Amino acid sequence: LNEAIEKGFVDPSVVFIDSTHVKANANKRKFIKEAVKAETKSYQTQLEEEINEDRIVHGKKPLTPQTKAETKEIKVSTTDPESGYYVKNEREKQFAYSFHTVCDNKGFILANQVTGGNVHDSQVINSLVDELIEKVGKPNALAGDAGYKTPPVAKYLMDKEISPVMPYTRPHTKDEFMKKYEYVYDEYYDCYICPKDQILPYRTTTRDGYRQYASNPAICKDCTLLDSCTQSKNKRKMIHRHIWEDNIDEVNHLRHTEMNKSIYAKRKETIERVFADAKEKHGMRWTTLRGIKKVAMQAMLTFAAMNLKKMANWAWKYPCPA
Repeated sequence: LNEAIEKGFVDPSVVFIDSTHVKANANKRKFIKEAVKAETKSYQTQLEEEINEDRIVHGKKPLTPQTKAETKEIKVSTTDPESGYYVKNEREKQFAYSFHTVCDNKGFILANQVTGGNVHDSQVINSLVDELIEKVGKPNALAGDAGYKTPPVAKYLMDKEISPVMPYTRPHTKDEFMKKYEYVYDEYYDCYICPKDQILPYRTTTRDGYRQYASNPAICKDCTLLDSCTQSKNKRKMIHRHIWEDNIDEVNHLRHTEMNKSIYAKRKETIERVFADAKEKHGMRWTTLRGIKKVAMQAMLTFAAMNLKKMANWAWKYPCPA
């Protein structure tokens, strides 16, 4: 990679990030269920500090630190415990590894990390981008799919002065109900305004970092839009807004720029092509190795080989004699 950079082949100004699943060498029916401690997110300390600051500004008491560790139940393979149980759809359930990868707009792989298949993309991006900045340099823009479009990721990239390039995501509201964007957020007065011009004032900030805005049930109960607004038994509409939601709003604004549109369109020619070549030409659909250390070595060698092939093709001054 350093040699490719010296030759001027690598252009890290715009990078593309994604992950692909590689089937582990493990029987999907041989597993045990374990209760494990939920991993602490890399931004947790910063989030807790800003939550308490936000609560104080709104006249609320700061939240006391959680002493009890959160746990979750996961399936652990008895064949390869370091792989992760991956559910893509109702048919495809298996133990797999995730190859989290960054490439430039010419298809050179710049950074890679391997995790269990049950680790979400947004949990890895911080350490992966830090590795990229340290080894190659800071990009001007980073393109990722909808899996990376979260308030913490958007804030992290903007704090690093990296422009996020992310797609449109459909609202998760049920079809028969009004969408969140139909309620206007008033930044100055810190409140939401519903389509019937009722004000939903700030109520509290939760431990997860969401501000709650609630309507007045006395007004809502006679509203003609009630049935398409909320299913609440007490006739109260509640809207949640993350304390870093402004960063997501900015991502959505940038999405409409011509530069972001052209960058996102290149994903299929760059990172998607990298994964396609790795699986079709380098046997990366599954691994015969076990353990994350060995699988990470396979990923590094595979991507190194792909970089070498590309660099060899570009560096030849004359056609190959063969």
